[in-house]
Amino acid sequence: MARLEYRLYAEGVAEFPILYYYDGIGRDEAALRLACDYFVKEGQVFEKTSAAVETGCYVIYVREAEGERAMHWSPPDPSGGGVAMELREYKEWTADYRLVHIYRFPDTLEAMLHLQANYLYAEGKEWQRCSTEIDEDRRTYVYYAEPAGQAD
Repeated sequence: MARLEYRLYAEGVAEFPILYYYDGIGRDEAALRLACDYFVKEGQVFEKTSAAVETGCYVIYVREAEGERAMHWSPPDPSGGGVAMELREYKEWTADYRLVHIYRFPDTLEAMLHLQANYLYAEGKEWQRCSTEIDEDRRTYVYYAEPAGQAD
């Protein structure tokens, strides 16, 4: 078990303040978080700029995401157990992203395989990943995607 830190990244500064930290985090959960483009916590949205591995510590550098806001959707029903991941339809210039499917994984490795995939299949079609996030406020991972063939 190691430590995971989210540090605020800013150009030209010598030190990066720790925003959040998690002691005793497993490598599998750290890897899932490292794979996410965005991090949502306490109503704020942060964009990952980079990541590092230090002795006994995983570090994710973030900055406040411009033009992004935390969504106030209900969290997935926790009774399903395991790791939850939503597939949401990404559309530019919209205020909401339609929920396409909720995945439930028995373990973090299976969640990682889906989160890192370029394509997922739901509603009888192929979805191409645009971005991923961990939404701690809602206790879920989110995979934003467009129907394949529509992404840039």
